Amino acid sequence: MAQARGKYAKAISDRSGMEFPYNEMVKEWNGHLVHKSEFEAKHPQLELRSRSGDSQGLFNARPARTENEVAAMLGNNPFSITASSQTITVTEINHGRTTGDTVRFRNVQGSPGGVAFSTYENSSGFSINVTTTDKYTFSLGSTPSVTEEGGGPTVSAGPVSLSA
Repeated sequence: MAQARGKYAKAISDRSGMEFPYNEMVKEWNGHLVHKSEFEAKHPQLELRSRSGDSQGLFNARPARTENEVAAMLGNNPFSITASSQTITVTEINHGRTTGDTVRFRNVQGSPGGVAFSTYENSSGFSINVTTTDKYTFSLGSTPSVTEEGGGPTVSAGPVSLSA
């Protein structure tokens, strides 16, 4: 089929259905033949551009933060008590504490060494002396009357500043 291309050739716009001179027609991005006065460029949002990652960003980045101090659960009967000695040895595996730290004990059960549990749960805590990576000592301030391992299974040690 032959198509007219001369100065008298006419074409029908796919957009408006109006007749226009053939040499004034243009093809849009969607394939429609329209007059140049009806032409609409492709919307930029239809053109998907590939984007690379942020050159300064890190994959799965986590901000630096300071963890709150928490009480550490001690093993069953963590206190080694010797009768007539106010120095109590505490067993806390890999405690990470240093000499001079203040430690407060909580949830002491019974009367370890014959001394009331409330003496061990002193709200101002005890200054410790580290002996090994798993043990440290403190001065109780009361003299136990019984040599034993005591404290119970629920004793925790932590900073004085913790509430409850």
